[in-house]
Amino acid sequence: MSDTATPVAMINVQIDGEWKQFPKGTRVIEACMQSGKFIPHYCYHPKLSTPGNCRMCLVETGRPKMTPDRQPVLDANGKPEIAWGPKPEICCAVEVAEGMGVRTTSPLVEECRKGVMEFLLINHPLDCPICDQAGECRLQEFSVEFGKGESRFIEEKVKKPKHVDIGERIVLDDERCIMCSRCIRFMQEVAHDDVLGFLNRGSHTTLSVYPGKRLDSNYSLNTVDICPVGALTSKDFRFKMRVWFLKETKSIDVTCGTGSNIVIWSRENIVHRITPRENDFVNSCWMPDSHRMNFHHLHSDARLQAPVVKGEEAPATWPRAIAAAAEQLRGRNPSEMAIIASARLSNEELFLVRRLAATLKIDNVDVLPRPQTGDGFLVSNDGNPNTTGAKMLGLATGKLPEIVQGVESGKISGLIVLGEDAVDCGISADSLRKLGALVVMGISANRTTEHATALLPSSAWAEKRGTMINLKGRLQRFNQAIQPPGQAREDWEILRDLIQAISGSNGIYTVEEVFKQVASEVPALQGLTISRIGDLGVQLSLTA
Repeated sequence: MSDTATPVAMINVQIDGEWKQFPKGTRVIEACMQSGKFIPHYCYHPKLSTPGNCRMCLVETGRPKMTPDRQPVLDANGKPEIAWGPKPEICCAVEVAEGMGVRTTSPLVEECRKGVMEFLLINHPLDCPICDQAGECRLQEFSVEFGKGESRFIEEKVKKPKHVDIGERIVLDDERCIMCSRCIRFMQEVAHDDVLGFLNRGSHTTLSVYPGKRLDSNYSLNTVDICPVGALTSKDFRFKMRVWFLKETKSIDVTCGTGSNIVIWSRENIVHRITPRENDFVNSCWMPDSHRMNFHHLHSDARLQAPVVKGEEAPATWPRAIAAAAEQLRGRNPSEMAIIASARLSNEELFLVRRLAATLKIDNVDVLPRPQTGDGFLVSNDGNPNTTGAKMLGLATGKLPEIVQGVESGKISGLIVLGEDAVDCGISADSLRKLGALVVMGISANRTTEHATALLPSSAWAEKRGTMINLKGRLQRFNQAIQPPGQAREDWEILRDLIQAISGSNGIYTVEEVFKQVASEVPALQGLTISRIGDLGVQLSLTA
């Protein structure tokens, strides 16, 4: 911010008897939340416009009492006396005003909330035991905390459509909808795909897609996240698992260079869903459907589960596999060797790749680039999550075409492939078969692994810890949610053991120690530790 920027005016507001200050333009509901006063709400969402249609956020408000010459009447403490209004007011659509008073828990407010809850539940089905939203349903929670606990409605409920297929990944149960319009506003204002709207009036109002339209946006599953009830549900997660059984792990998405913040939901070593985690520096509250669905491969039958040494009985033990890989690499002419690493590896792993290259005196090192067409929002033009880290550590060298040509011509006889399929890089299967040494580290079987002379199974992103740097230079950490399958190990441990087997150097015992070594050699990371990065990451100042 410029030193000459105009300071934001601060507004004095009394909330439940306490005077506080808030920036001009703050909505009353936000002022209450910042004061530790929870306000129940449905239609309000901090990242969307405010229609003010659910009425759940009613509070008592007042303005300063004024003298005949329009000056506020002050109390003994020099604060304005409040003239309370005769009726409650929704606080989601009202901004704070100088001298305003707010009551969030008065008898009138509590009675109003009970009335609103009673109306919302009049036609709502009593299917909580089978509803997919059970456990994270705001209607359930608020009916217990703010409702009457009984209903006076004795007429027959209005029936609305159920199990409506409105999109590739979304199912609509219209009878559960409380017309908060969050999904409509998200598709209009954030996804810019105006396909949802309300039909009919009164108790017969229903949510629907417009004629000839489908909810097939790559951001459609965000409507499931923000739906406060069970009206919109994910086909992929629907009826799969109760949320109260799931463990939540904060992490980051590794599908592209954006690095959206996520929560991994897992149980008994199985990931069941991915949802976005709020970080205004990266992805706000949202993430693309394509990215959040990118976890099923973790449980694929193609996962590598045990090390293999070519020509020996499989599976091999880890000590034997590491020793065999070291034997195959040690003593070779460095000019006849190359390393293809991956910008999907963490900073710690890439640092050890650099150390492995130095140990073997290999200059032919590069990562596989993944250019793609982004969407201008959260899908970036880079399909690698850690290109910035690879560049920072000097591994994105642009030598890949030279490496490919060297393998194809036979000039390179020893190749280390880390987290990639060499065929994707342009190397033919025949050339891979002819290599004297092909050491491969990866998570799944591919066209390269079948020709490996030493195959080292590693952990996927949800099975390990580490850090990455997104395209905007934000250092972020990902965390382990589940255990790797079989005998698969974390990449940094494999690289550490391989370096130690080749050079005899001392070992490293935690990923924190690896990061500490990275930080000691990379100026942009000096003074940082993995714990200091925090849940929202740290913005780095990266210079050439």
